[in-house]
Amino acid sequence: MQGADPDTVAEAIDSSDPLPGTGGFAGDLDGTLVRDVLGRYPLFVERAVSAETRLDPEQWSHDPTDLDDPASFSAGHVRDDNGSQRRWSLPSPEPVGDRETAIEQVRDAVETSIDAIDTDSLAIAFSGGVDSALLAARLDAPLYVAGFPDSHDVEAARSAADLLGTEVRVVELTHDAIERAVPEIARATGRTNAMAVQIALPLYLVAERVAADGFERLALGQGADELFGGYAKVAKAPEDPRVEADTVRGAQREVIASLPDQLERDVLALRAAGVEPVTPLLHDRVVAAALRLDGDLLVDGETRKVALRAAARESLPQEIADRDKKAAQYGSLAARELDRLARQAGYKRRMDDHVTQYVESLVA
Repeated sequence: MQGADPDTVAEAIDSSDPLPGTGGFAGDLDGTLVRDVLGRYPLFVERAVSAETRLDPEQWSHDPTDLDDPASFSAGHVRDDNGSQRRWSLPSPEPVGDRETAIEQVRDAVETSIDAIDTDSLAIAFSGGVDSALLAARLDAPLYVAGFPDSHDVEAARSAADLLGTEVRVVELTHDAIERAVPEIARATGRTNAMAVQIALPLYLVAERVAADGFERLALGQGADELFGGYAKVAKAPEDPRVEADTVRGAQREVIASLPDQLERDVLALRAAGVEPVTPLLHDRVVAAALRLDGDLLVDGETRKVALRAAARESLPQEIADRDKKAAQYGSLAARELDRLARQAGYKRRMDDHVTQYVESLVA
């Protein structure tokens, strides 16, 4: 069992409590396969085995490369002698009516979750935005950022580190590093589509450097955008065609539902690089606080992650708490340079999904 202790998981199964106070869990519990509601730990099963039967130990794994034809085991499900069935779904609580109470609940959940992290053999992936800066401000651990020399993320991380009175170690990306890392990421995650590889690239290369420097764990601000309204498509709901919801809160739940797939990719990439991810902003207590936020505490005009930013101002300089950030694949310029490499290799933009074709060529 990875993640929570077995007794807590057993209680969660008995009570059907989706947020029992853990940072996630997945694995075997006395012959029953389980995976938490957010899929914070990867779990795979042999695709060919009927979903109506119990799996033998060699028919499931946390690592898809252990299996002949792996299929992701669905988040929120259990599998026993009666087959696979959903046990947990995200709750739908009413929003907290008082604004300051809601922000205080977020602050308490976030600070408690971060402060509980053991800093032994820990480094922090640091982009200079509010999410990773909260980790940097409250944990005594070195900071790392990946990016090309002229990238937004390197500049933002350096300026934020200055404001926090610390330093950041820069993992300078190169074309050679990208070409080497792409097939390693694809094999570890089982994904060759361009977006998945672009997102994983800066994470993987930071993790690789962190591992080489002797650290075993990497803290990340993952989950903050999904939980607290960090995406444009949430802010623009219901006008944005990328979401089906007709409210900001509904769009928040839609993007939270995408976390199992995203976390699977990221955890596998980080483990392949030699570190174990640590994600305090995905603890159940933080998820519960985020789900109780009203829409205007997620997005207010042009401001996203309203409640998280307000909660962060006790730990961070206002300039960092209010700072916008770019997605890592763009802020690091990994996406731009992977596209450049694809075109240099003859995969032109007029071709269908040319970057994915280039990735597949590197794997082959």
